[in-house]
Amino acid sequence: MFAEHDSSVMVDGVRIELDTLLRPTQAARLRLVAGMPCRWSVTSEDGSGWFPRDTPSRYDYHGRPYFHGDDIVLEVPCVPLTITVARGMEYGEASLELEPQPGEERLVELAPRRIYDAAARGWYGGDMHVHLDWAGDLVGAPADAAAAQHGEDLHVLNLLAGNVSGRRGYDREALEHWTDVDLPWSDATHVARMGVEYRNDLLGHVYAFAPRAAPGRFHTGFAGDADWPPNADGLRELRGLGALVGYSHPFRTPIAGGDPPQNTVSPMWRDCSARELVADVALGLVDSLDVLTHASIPSTAAVYRRLIGAGNRLAVTAGTDSMISFTRSDSQSNPPGWARVYAQVEGALTARSFAAAVRAGRTFATTGPWLELSVAGHGPGHVIQARTGQLVRVTATAVGPEVAAVRIRTAEGVRAGAARLTNKPGRALDEPLIATADLTMDASTYVVAEVLCDRHPRTLASTGYALTSPVYVEVDGRRVARREDVVWCLEWLDLLEGLVRQHGRLVGAYQFGDHVSLLEQARAVYRSRLS
Repeated sequence: MFAEHDSSVMVDGVRIELDTLLRPTQAARLRLVAGMPCRWSVTSEDGSGWFPRDTPSRYDYHGRPYFHGDDIVLEVPCVPLTITVARGMEYGEASLELEPQPGEERLVELAPRRIYDAAARGWYGGDMHVHLDWAGDLVGAPADAAAAQHGEDLHVLNLLAGNVSGRRGYDREALEHWTDVDLPWSDATHVARMGVEYRNDLLGHVYAFAPRAAPGRFHTGFAGDADWPPNADGLRELRGLGALVGYSHPFRTPIAGGDPPQNTVSPMWRDCSARELVADVALGLVDSLDVLTHASIPSTAAVYRRLIGAGNRLAVTAGTDSMISFTRSDSQSNPPGWARVYAQVEGALTARSFAAAVRAGRTFATTGPWLELSVAGHGPGHVIQARTGQLVRVTATAVGPEVAAVRIRTAEGVRAGAARLTNKPGRALDEPLIATADLTMDASTYVVAEVLCDRHPRTLASTGYALTSPVYVEVDGRRVARREDVVWCLEWLDLLEGLVRQHGRLVGAYQFGDHVSLLEQARAVYRSRLS
């Protein structure tokens, strides 16, 4: 028989027998071999998932069971089964159906097909926001993180220590033990590090990648603590420790490109929105923004365009907030790397070379599609000096089965694009979609490329999307500073001051004064750009 176990449960001290719910069946075994670590899913017709012994029963955003590894043996019932194998976003998936016979061990050799090879082009994908332990229904083990990173072929994994709702910091001991060293399962193309999530629910949450030491402060505003000092102090400390820093899961409320800042600064005032971001980026304290996130991707992308249009230099990144300690929790029980920032690294992949590439803006972020941008032959992060009236050729190229359209944007809006027919029969997984434009440079601007996606099973979120960091085009030596975007940022700072005054947990006028001082410094920067 397949499994003998206690068929009863205790409810309020009363034992209840569940024999009538059991479906005895014969057992068999599967041996799953791909030749490389992969993500596997074994399901029966009723949607039940089957897992190797002593392996957590994890389920993704779509409710599909999965586990990681290669050359794995698991016990299964002798019923029709579907076996699916995938390996992160650079691969498709392969599947087959079978019905094992009683007592047999069936060898299943199955491997996913590669769609693109980022590392071969010098690009490496990372997830800047993953937790080993952050509450959840089990204790996340380092071995689970290692299996997930290699099974998803995720080049860079940032495991964050952080608190939940009090002063206790989860995985703080792991950070202190492994500070400034690669985690043991790292290799030439996979780097894992312990980092920090610096948290304040009123002002926003920040990720830190590869600090040289643990910071003195992990959070403010929890367990009766004041919302002080401003996040800027935490950013300065983390940067002083050599960390790459950026705001995580920035915005949840709906924000469109033309919306006023009131739509974000005011509602649900303690919802972790990245409210201090607009000040911190003006002061040069922030390296990146996680536009690809489990929060609202369209809203964050709209704010990101405002910030770079206002003259800020900010790389686009991705942080999923996946949690190894969760097995069933919407996107948080997804495998790490379901969204990634790809950075063009100079030389070998290391924590430092990856961080340097992000700081330089040589990035794009994606839920799956590969995305390239060329502006006069230059990629993201480059600054082009142009003359008034100069013609600049722009090309954007996207690859992936979910790609519906690719668009070219400047500070003035969408300038060009290309779309494909949904579900075009016979289309190859790696068939590119290309958009081109010849832009006349009348004023300084930025150029980014974005991908809009059809619904697709490999998109492990409600929105499929990809976005590049900008190429900046400075006309006649002038920095990008679109007046409408600068004014929008100034209005944001005024609203934030009122919000901190009304809802901030502060002790004494000097704490509020520190917030006002920070905002005044940022206002001075934006006002200088109006001229």
